[in-house]
Amino acid sequence: MKLTCEPLTATAFAPFGDVLDCAGAPDKMINAGLCGRYHDRAQLDFGSDGRAGISVFRAQARSLPYTCDLLERHPDGSQAFIPMSADPFLVIVAEDNNGPVNPRAFLTAPGQGINFHRGTWHGVLTPLAEPGLFAVIDRIGTTPNLEESYLEEPLIIDSDQ
Repeated sequence: MKLTCEPLTATAFAPFGDVLDCAGAPDKMINAGLCGRYHDRAQLDFGSDGRAGISVFRAQARSLPYTCDLLERHPDGSQAFIPMSADPFLVIVAEDNNGPVNPRAFLTAPGQGINFHRGTWHGVLTPLAEPGLFAVIDRIGTTPNLEESYLEEPLIIDSDQ
């Protein structure tokens, strides 16, 4: 199945999670007026028996067109990806109907991160440039919190540019 990347917007991504960026005016000015705070931008969810953890991921850069044959989800908690560079990355998501359906692909703009809601089917971390460094905020707990689905028909994702 061929997919074309969409720009990542809060409205388009809302069914799958939250866009983390500095769009619009800050909610509050802090630090003697030198810093805009964009407050509480993600619905973090770690379940009743989990806790928040911050990890750093280093992922190999990929290129477009990109072939995706595996989607995963985390049934026990949300997962946020915050790039540690201004480079774009690819975000692949799908609706759930006893497995992933109706996949979509988004291309981030510089300064955007994402938070997947609990249970959202998504592709693996897919940076499009080195160094592929991300701060990841997700659930730490004793349950496996990972389900994988190999796609019968791989997704071929490209940009319209």
